[in-house]
Amino acid sequence: MKIDLIPTLNSEHIARILSKNPDFHIHYIGKNKNSQRYFPDGEVYVNLGKLCKRKIVVLHSGAPNPNDGLVELEFVLNLLKDRRMNPVELFITYFPYGRQDSVFKNGEINAAEVLIKKWINIYGVKKIYIVDTHFKGKDWVSKYPIEHISGVGILKKAVSDKYPEVFFIAPDAGSARRNNLPGFIKKRKNSYDIEISCDKNFEKDIKGKIVGVIDDMVETGGTMVCVHKKCKDFGALKTIAMITHGVLQSGVDKINNIYDELFLTNTIKCNGVNVDISSLIVNSLIDN
Repeated sequence: MKIDLIPTLNSEHIARILSKNPDFHIHYIGKNKNSQRYFPDGEVYVNLGKLCKRKIVVLHSGAPNPNDGLVELEFVLNLLKDRRMNPVELFITYFPYGRQDSVFKNGEINAAEVLIKKWINIYGVKKIYIVDTHFKGKDWVSKYPIEHISGVGILKKAVSDKYPEVFFIAPDAGSARRNNLPGFIKKRKNSYDIEISCDKNFEKDIKGKIVGVIDDMVETGGTMVCVHKKCKDFGALKTIAMITHGVLQSGVDKINNIYDELFLTNTIKCNGVNVDISSLIVNSLIDN
């Protein structure tokens, strides 16, 4: 069954790769009379044009412009609802506000759940696919038709093909839990500084090894910088950074400058990307 794939602006780089697959018809969002996706005052413009009555999947990345992207996504979903183009599915390569996934203190909001609830209950989204999201395993997630997709397998294969003897580790307890890996324990000292620790056995495991450090995202890069220093102190032969989401370019650049090599997927368009996750989209959507 051919799929009409509607990419929002932040995900068009992946849609161009998928356009080579005969199972997909890429339906790019139209531009305004000035051939722009924004009005001069910065407001978002959306025009879906004519659509066929095929399976429709909206492809979205929540970065590098999370707020504009959410406005654009809401306009797209609203147009699809008005045209009764159900069922509509949503594939999110990077989930915006994904770390605001709990009410940590009074007065806050679970932004991740609010977004998902709106897409499903108001716009009638049938299913949501999400790549390496922070809230996987949270109690509230099971209430919604979410399929979690992992980019770790693709990263592991890319690194293992080049370094068959690589020793995979996690930079913190969260990554260790999500990816079932040995890892460091991270303790935040304040808003800016962290410290990481591990037991003596883990320290011995790193010595003389090519170490692949797997994490779901990089923003400032602070944790990965600390992990690199520890691995070098423990005698690692090489340090390889493996990241699914390059959220901030400054963080990506920082890691690229200190690690021996960086493997970064294209869930977000940024400099340094060298691993393609489009096969995850094909496998998820074509098999369903």
